[in-house]
Amino acid sequence: MSKKQSLKLEWLKCTSEAKPELHWCRLEDLELPLKSKVGGVYVIWHGGAKPWTVRLGQGDISSRLAAHRKDSNILAYKKNGTLFVTWAAVQKSDRDGVEAYLEDSLDPRVGDVFPDADPIPVNLPWR
Repeated sequence: MSKKQSLKLEWLKCTSEAKPELHWCRLEDLELPLKSKVGGVYVIWHGGAKPWTVRLGQGDISSRLAAHRKDSNILAYKKNGTLFVTWAAVQKSDRDGVEAYLEDSLDPRVGDVFPDADPIPVNLPWR
């Protein structure tokens, strides 16, 4: 299988009335319309003294994040710091490779099955 070129992703941030400048979105405060069918990849992490990736995934961003906001395995990491999330639109044909790369790079704490795909390198949210 041929190796895919790296992709430059636009990781999204949030704004609010209280904080109009761009900042990382808080998972628990995020209100995405369930009917906005944005597909791509996402990363959830906790802040605090030793930030770490909690979960990542792909698919319909709104529905996936709505489910994760209720997941006790993810919410348990609040004790380490605020849970943040970011996402990027990615073509469906590239999502498995991007998720495989993110899994290799970010070593998430929660997750069951990751794609068995050739990793497609991407820029990480914090760089």
